[in-house]
Amino acid sequence: MSVFSEFKAFAMKGNVVDLAVGVIIGGAFGAIVASLVGDVIMPIIGVLTGGIDFSGLAINVGAAKVAYGKFIQATFSFIIIAFSLFVIIKGMNASKKEEAAAPATPAAPPAPSNEEKLLTEIRDLLKK
Repeated sequence: MSVFSEFKAFAMKGNVVDLAVGVIIGGAFGAIVASLVGDVIMPIIGVLTGGIDFSGLAINVGAAKVAYGKFIQATFSFIIIAFSLFVIIKGMNASKKEEAAAPATPAAPPAPSNEEKLLTEIRDLLKK
């Protein structure tokens, strides 16, 4: 098997494709959450704290600038993403528990037809 065919087999596995889709959707979700935090939540928190603009908060330590306001925004983004994932996974686990709690009961075999009953009687008579 050539290296190319091995790579093709690896890349076409369901897990790799699912992972790629998850990374792409996660990136898009991260951009949405970053916008939510930076454009909606932090301005509201800024108004509640007396007009503080968190994105501009920084201290100078020698020649270095420590932008701790951006760290605060990143922390809020992380908390929102972590909570969203928690809710999604909790919902998935709840649906799996419902499926496991209600196992499919096997259907009872249908009652034998009149023809089957008659054939059974004939078989029993022949055995005698």
